[in-house]
Amino acid sequence: MVNHEIGLDAVFAALSNATRRQILARLEDADGQSVSDLAQPLGIKLPAMLKQLGVLEDARLITRHKQGRTVHVSLAAGPMADATAWLQRYERFWSPRLDRLAAVAEAMDRQKGKARK
Repeated sequence: MVNHEIGLDAVFAALSNATRRQILARLEDADGQSVSDLAQPLGIKLPAMLKQLGVLEDARLITRHKQGRTVHVSLAAGPMADATAWLQRYERFWSPRLDRLAAVAEAMDRQKGKARK
């Protein structure tokens, strides 16, 4: 269980950064991109990109492989399944609250609609 928790900590820490989430989203759209291709639209320099990739690799969310002189990055979404499973255990706590929040928002919209008439 200890290793599982360490893995979850690394995944959640990696996902806590917007740049790293953008990298994962780009890999979801086009897996196997070069490091340079990934960095270019994000507007970050190569050393900063390598640091972000290191965090993602430590969390086992990506893999890197070298082809000639080019390093390609691939998505490894398996650890996200563990994080999703962990979150789903607690879904029963927030789902009813979100349902109540939606009901309140709908009631407020109805009240605003009546007030305009």
